[in-house]
Formats: sequence, structure tokens, C-alpha cells
Amino acid sequence: MEGFSPLVTGFSVTQLIHRRAHRVRRAAQEPLRPPLRGIILFVSERGEELSGHLTHSDSTQGGRPPLQDPPLASRKGKHTLKTVSLKEPEDTPGSSSPSGPHNGTRRIWKHEDIEEFQVTESRFETPVVVQPPFQYFKMFFTDEMIQHVAHHTNLYSAQELGDPIKTSPEEIEDFLSMLLFVGVFKFPSLEDYWHNESRFSVIADIMPRKRFQLLHRFYKIRPLFDMLRKQCLLIPSTYKHSVDEVMVGYKGTRAGSLRQYIANKPDKWGFKVFCRASSSGIIHDLLMYQGASTFFNVTLSEEEQMLPLGAKVVTTLCKTIQQPHLSVVFFDNFFTSFKLVQTLQTSLGVQCIGTVRPNRTGGAPLMTDKELIKRGRGSYDYRSAEGVIAVKWFDNKCVNLLSNASWIMHLSAVKRWCKVSKEKITVPCPSLIPAYNEHMGGIDLSDMLVHLYRTPAKSRRWYIPLFGYILDLSIANSWLDYKRDCGLLNEKAMPLKRFRLAVAHSLNQKHYTPRPSLPKPQPDVRYDRLGHWPLHCDKRGRCNYCPKGVSRWKCQKCNVFLDIRR
Repeated sequence: MEGFSPLVTGFSVTQLIHRRAHRVRRAAQEPLRPPLRGIILFVSERGEELSGHLTHSDSTQGGRPPLQDPPLASRKGKHTLKTVSLKEPEDTPGSSSPSGPHNGTRRIWKHEDIEEFQVTESRFETPVVVQPPFQYFKMFFTDEMIQHVAHHTNLYSAQELGDPIKTSPEEIEDFLSMLLFVGVFKFPSLEDYWHNESRFSVIADIMPRKRFQLLHRFYKIRPLFDMLRKQCLLIPSTYKHSVDEVMVGYKGTRAGSLRQYIANKPDKWGFKVFCRASSSGIIHDLLMYQGASTFFNVTLSEEEQMLPLGAKVVTTLCKTIQQPHLSVVFFDNFFTSFKLVQTLQTSLGVQCIGTVRPNRTGGAPLMTDKELIKRGRGSYDYRSAEGVIAVKWFDNKCVNLLSNASWIMHLSAVKRWCKVSKEKITVPCPSLIPAYNEHMGGIDLSDMLVHLYRTPAKSRRWYIPLFGYILDLSIANSWLDYKRDCGLLNEKAMPLKRFRLAVAHSLNQKHYTPRPSLPKPQPDVRYDRLGHWPLHCDKRGRCNYCPKGVSRWKCQKCNVFLDIRR
């Protein structure tokens, strides 16, 4: 039928006439839309593709030229219609993007370097003397936080039991000391610390088992994150920061959408906490991911609210940097985009270096991966526009980076393993590669220190792992601050384990005097029927068989009291 394309093969003539009349009526009723360019792909069953151009104006009545029929060879099978948009997105590699939302100008990429940003060396005030470990811990886990835990524990226990458990800040300190000890001395279960055959007096002498389990059940920690964040912001930081996420392990199902999954993390299931740390590993700011309410109490401008999640996280954490114009921030490809680098520079004055995904480079026309691989290991390509440089470097695979803080002409080198020669070789690289590798690991260092002696937090209550993370992060931050002061005074710092144990001993107030308990005899001794003679004693003891009974008689061999009247 003349005037109809073979694309519509499979429809009857009547259906085609109705479809054409429907298009005419819609074109007469709808306003004129801007032209949308596209490509029509003729796909046959044999996999052949034949293309023809199509615009919105082709579907109107204004003298629409008929589509050209494909060659006869493509008519031997059924055809399908596939429309591909010709308009490339803003961050598509190989295209130049508009630099403004309305001016229609294009971003011009040049094969030029940028000026290097000189980072000021960090200087810290030398302390008069190194404080005891307990004082560094109190800088993060303050008395206010301990009083808050005690108060809300009593409130929550009164709601659940009808009567508060009447805990005090001093008892909470004992409870914290036990958690710190448990993180260092790991037993298969909590009951083992009090059991007669495996009793550990360092923990069992602080508090009875039932009281410890009662406190472990009812303590609450809601505002503790804000209190800890306030204390972390008071610690002086370096001018080189890193932003990354940390997973607090939790496999339960009671946290709803707060529980996240990240495949390449040691704790794949848990709570996601975004952190900003200095290159020394001290966490200075943190933001817990809470879904749609993550930025509920955060003030963001209209432009910042339009940013994606990763960009809003970096912007929020960078607002608390004390001297942003002297600082450089490092982050990975989950956060990095061309727009984020420009936003941080214009709004906060912060310089950035970060790995970036290929579709977020701002349209930098870099060489393809195949071209770099042909040039060999260590080859690179770069383009710059508007003070931002985009770099692609081939190592084991191609890596893309964006930066407005480091130039590229000063080449460096890294050591890499070569499978062919079976040895490490020197691979050339741009200067921003070693800078990124050196300063991006601050949060990973903090996470490693937290996991070395982690507080056990297996529980159905979702907030208990978060409380364990707050306690362990306070220990890690205080130890790193203590270690920095020792370096300024040229003193030898104690290791993290000794530091944690020293804090635990300082927290322990020794308010509890444990009742001495005699070990029970083994079953093979109890039932051997040899030498079990009753022995009369001057002092009474509790019957080993009936807990409420007392007796002056005990077994001579087993050394346990027995009420022989029963």
C-alpha cells in the first residue's frame, strides 16, 4: 500500500487507516512541540539493521515526506521499531556539555594543564604533657552522654517493666568498662565470663551477670550520634580530608529501610554512615543515612537540593571544615561528578580530587579504553575545562579522575606487580594518583581500628550495634589524638589494645563486691561413689541441691554443702 512504511507490517489496511486518522486528529489538537531528533533502526529477524532519520515534524501534516522503504532484502522477515535519541546527556563521554542552564554555550575542553593548588602544611599546638588515656576518651564520650544514657535507660525500662531499673551514671561507666574489656577478651558467649568453669574475674567482678544483661537490654542511644559529632568537630584537623561511607554491621530485620547492603564491604548488611576524616584517620564529622529523611535537619540551598545523594552528602560534610579555602577533599566515584567539583569550589572554596565514573566527567573527550590499552601500562590522557582537569590513566584497568587541585605535568611513579616478569615494576602515573592513594585512606584506617577490638553487639534490637560503633569510634579517635600528641612531644605511644584497657580500668569504679562461689565438681567425681563422707562445719552454707536451703553439712570430697535432712 503506497505511503505506508514496511515497519508496520502485521497490521491490516483498516487498522493502518485508523492509526493515520488518529495521528492527524492529535496533531491538530496538540500544540507544536520542539523537534526531537532520533534514529529509526530497521531490525530484521536475521539481525540486520537499516537506519533512517525521524523528527517530530515528520509526524505532522506540514508536508511530511514519506519514509524511504528499506531494501527488498530486508523484507523477508518481521521488522520491529526501535527509536534511539540523538541528544546525548550532559555527562556522556566524548561530548561537550553546556556550561550554563540557559545560555546555550558549550563547554570547551583543551589539552592543557591547570594550576596546582598548594596545600598548607598542618601545624598543631604542642601540648605541655600527654594526658592519661581516660582524659582523651572523655573528650569524645563526655559525662553528658553518660548521664543521657542513664536517664533514658531508666525511662525506657519504666515503660517496658512498669518500674525503672534505677541505674546511675556511675553504673553506666561500669557497664562501658565491661564492654571495652569484652572487645579485647573475646569469649564464645557473654555467660562464659561468669560461668564457674571459665570465670573471668576482670569482667565478672564488676557487675553480676543478670544486672549486666538488664542494662544491655534497656539502654537507649538516640541523640548520642549528635553528641559525638559535636565533640568530633572540636578536634583540630589537617587540611587534607576524605569522604567515604562506613558500614555498621547489622543482619536483623527490625531496622526497616535503614539497613543497607554493600557487596564489597566486610559488613555487607548494616547501617550506612557517611564520614569525613583527616588523613591521620580521625573522624571529624559523620552523617547517618536514613533514607528520605537523611537531610531532614540539614540546611541546603535550592541548588544543593537538586544535587544527587552523593553530592549532597559531600556538600553537607564539607560545610563543617574550619578553613575550607586551604583544604583539599578526596572522595571516590560514588560521589564525584563535574558539577560537584564546581559547586564545592564556588560555594565553599574547597578543592577536590576524586575518581569518577566515565559518564560523570562533564563530557571530557578523553581517549577510549582500547586506545590507552594499546599504548601500554602507565599511559594516560587528559583534558581541562573551566579550571577542572579530567584524567584517564591505564594501570590494571583504566581509571578516571577529576581534580581542580593538582596538575598533571609533574609525573610520578608507582610500584605494581607484573605477571610476566614475576616482580614489581615501576609504572609512570600523573601526580594526582599518588596524592589520591595517600590521603583517601583516612576513613579506611579508622574503620580498621574500630574492627580490631570491636564491642560485641549481636542483638535483635537494631540500636545496639550503633551504640557499639559509637563507643569503638570514641576509642579509635581518642587513641589517634593521643598518638599525635605523643609524636609532638617525641614520646612513645602505647598500642591501641593497652590504651583501650587503660580506659576500661579508669571507667571501672569497683562498686560491686562479688559473692565468692565454689566450683562445682565434675560428674565423674560426683558419681564415683568413693570417699563422699559427710563433714560437719561450724558455719552454715547454701545447699548445692536446693538453692533455698542451708546446711552445716558438706561433702568431704566435693566440698559442697548438702542439706542431708531432705
